[in-house]
Amino acid sequence: MADDSIGLRPMFSRGDDLPTATDDADLVVLAVPDEAISTVAQLVKPRDGSVVAHLSGATSLDALAPHARRASLHPLVSMTEPDDGAEALRGAWMTVSGDPMIEQVATALQGRVLRVAEIDRVRYHAAAAIASNHVVALLGQVERLSKSVGVPVEAFLALTQTALENTRRLGPAGALTGPVSRGDWRVVRSHLRAIPETERAAYFLLAQQAALLAGVVWPPDISL
Repeated sequence: MADDSIGLRPMFSRGDDLPTATDDADLVVLAVPDEAISTVAQLVKPRDGSVVAHLSGATSLDALAPHARRASLHPLVSMTEPDDGAEALRGAWMTVSGDPMIEQVATALQGRVLRVAEIDRVRYHAAAAIASNHVVALLGQVERLSKSVGVPVEAFLALTQTALENTRRLGPAGALTGPVSRGDWRVVRSHLRAIPETERAAYFLLAQQAALLAGVVWPPDISL
């Protein structure tokens, strides 16, 4: 870390002497899958001066028992490559909880700090998954449909970019356009007929979400 007041040890991996990870370390970060956090935390020797933290958005601080000083830092960043991901951390939104030292880490990364109540962590993480993973999965559907009609997916990604910019500027309700927002159910029915059966469920459910956002009543005769 750039902040010399925080002492860090080199990275540990499988096969290393995990109980010694807290030796001479102010902060130990468990960068492991959620299901492994509790197991790894119990392998690390508790030390009065060390903070043990995880990077999970959904896992509570209870998973870091038996350590007295616990924390978590969850960057709201989509990381696919280590180098790109490290750069993306600079200035990103970061949700922190627990020991105040973790906020020093976020500040050192120029992070925009968020705090979420422990009881709300899973719901918060669900929102993060929708914002990142589900949006990408939806664009996968766009790619499949675009290929089927011979249009490059880049044309639709440009449309998505415009929609995101409008959402940032106007909010989701103000940025919504299209047939559902106009109550044009004839077009919605034609879409459901035209797209492959394997794509209909996602379209149907998201069109219903658009109706909820627009404040229009979904016609009972449109179903899967």
